[in-house]
Parts: sequence; structure tokens; C-alpha cells
Amino acid sequence: MKHAEERPYADPEAAARKLVELAASVEAVQGGRIYIERINASFMFKLKGSGSEFGVGLKYAIERDWLSKHESGTYVGLMPPGEDLLARK
Repeated sequence: MKHAEERPYADPEAAARKLVELAASVEAVQGGRIYIERINASFMFKLKGSGSEFGVGLKYAIERDWLSKHESGTYVGLMPPGEDLLARK
């Protein structure tokens, strides 16, 4: 008998891939900026991810240059054009 529900974004790579997917679906503003709260809200409220899963997934995506985060922490940018991360599995 399981007492805890499965957490699909407990794996940092799965969370990072979902964050990249969410970022790709959001309309960027001013120079490709994607406000972090746009992907945070979708991840946490629509997908029911946790704050720690979001943080670990974001760190994983940044370490692999899938996303870049501005020093202010208010927005992110997608990977360079020409790479298709979402096609890789």
C-alpha cells in the first residue's frame, strides 16, 4: 500500500524539461525575456509541482544551458536557436 503520491517532477531532469517546455510555450517579451513567474505559476499551480522541484529543475536547466537566468532572477531566456531540446528524450 502506497501512502505517498507519485511526484512526476521529483527527477531534476524531468522538471527541467517541463520548465523548458513551459518557457517555449510562453510569449517572450523584450529581447526574448520570459518572466519567471509565468513558468513558475504554470509549473506549481497547473502541474502541481512543488517549489523545491521548480528550483531544482531550474538549476538543472541552467547548468546544462537549456535556460539562462538574468542576475536579477526576474526572467529567463531559452537555449540558443537551432537546438531542439524538446525533441531529445
